[in-house]
Amino acid sequence: MIHSSNRELLSIVLGDEAALLATRSLAELFGLRAPRQTATLGTAQELLPYAVPDRLMAARELLRRALADELAESPVSLSSPTAVGDYLRLFLGGQEYESFVALWLDGQNRLIAGIELFRGTVTQTSVYPREVVKAGLKHNACAVILAHNHPSGHPEPSRADELLTSELKNALALVDIRVLDHFIVADSAVMSFAERGLI
Repeated sequence: MIHSSNRELLSIVLGDEAALLATRSLAELFGLRAPRQTATLGTAQELLPYAVPDRLMAARELLRRALADELAESPVSLSSPTAVGDYLRLFLGGQEYESFVALWLDGQNRLIAGIELFRGTVTQTSVYPREVVKAGLKHNACAVILAHNHPSGHPEPSRADELLTSELKNALALVDIRVLDHFIVADSAVMSFAERGLI
């Protein structure tokens, strides 16, 4: 669903109610209340069937995009990584395989793009510093926040995670891209290397 337009995603979430989108806010939608039918239909307001997987995935993608817009409009605050953590939970949470993601930032620490660079198995993924550097240069980034998930549900970094972070930090420094943080997402938990003093 990541390649669908916002309109297409809203149509999935709303189902046959898509025509009423113009008169209803996203707050009402994500409050899980269906838009009120016209008086001629005589239908009472009901709860949306939010357990439908396609609707959940579409809603999740819309929320991820809304958080991406928020990160693009104002600088990422390194003292409070909550917004980044929320974005990454929507990006990586619930996956059954490991993904390695880069959030490329401009000179004011605003989000340029959030990209999945590598995808692996349930226990590991291979990350190639050369490809990470190429992606950073392609986006003309000044800084990056790295992230990956642990499908096991444990957010603690391994020694390999720490070594990889150091290797990427050194490689990216050669092209003047600062590594601001590395997050590990495990279910609802998010661990920040910067908060732990590991970066």
